[in-house]
Amino acid sequence: MEINKLKAIVEGLLFASGNEGITIKQLSNVLEVTEATIELVLDELKQEYESTDRGIRMMQAHEVFHLTTKPKHSHYYKKLLETPQTTRMSQAALETLAIIAYNQPITRTEIEEIRGVKSDRPVQTLLSRLLIEEVGRKDTVGKPILFATTKEFLTYFGLTSLQDLPPLPDANDEEVETEADLFFERFNEQINEDHS
Repeated sequence: MEINKLKAIVEGLLFASGNEGITIKQLSNVLEVTEATIELVLDELKQEYESTDRGIRMMQAHEVFHLTTKPKHSHYYKKLLETPQTTRMSQAALETLAIIAYNQPITRTEIEEIRGVKSDRPVQTLLSRLLIEEVGRKDTVGKPILFATTKEFLTYFGLTSLQDLPPLPDANDEEVETEADLFFERFNEQINEDHS
């Protein structure tokens, strides 16, 4: 495979792997090329990020590589986080938030098992809106990050405590089956009206 094509794919895989990152071995397996080829591609990408005025850089922690923003732009990231959110949360973010609220503390893998799809982006959205936070690591293989809701979550939804969440429905109770979803959607709409 041509080196530029490999670089483009590796860059995409680094982006898609999010905070978890990806190893040379994983990249080698996915792309079906040698680890030496992957090392060459990673070196070239790293040089490109460092030698040009790019907004991201490649980081390596132990054997894991991931993309991150450059510290010199941190003022702008802080400004973005401080800007009030006026857009509605996606259905995926609301689903993920409901799962975390009712099952906290919970890992990203556990969230994905419940949802049945990858949840990197909804988790990142909720973290950036300060509705969830990392609360430690699960004592299992890989020590995955545990997520839980924040005080901002309670404030955002007008709750005094997690006990104020609507009860989860019984498996047979079809009438209240979507009560939690409706709760989050209703408050999301209300908050958006208040911010517009």
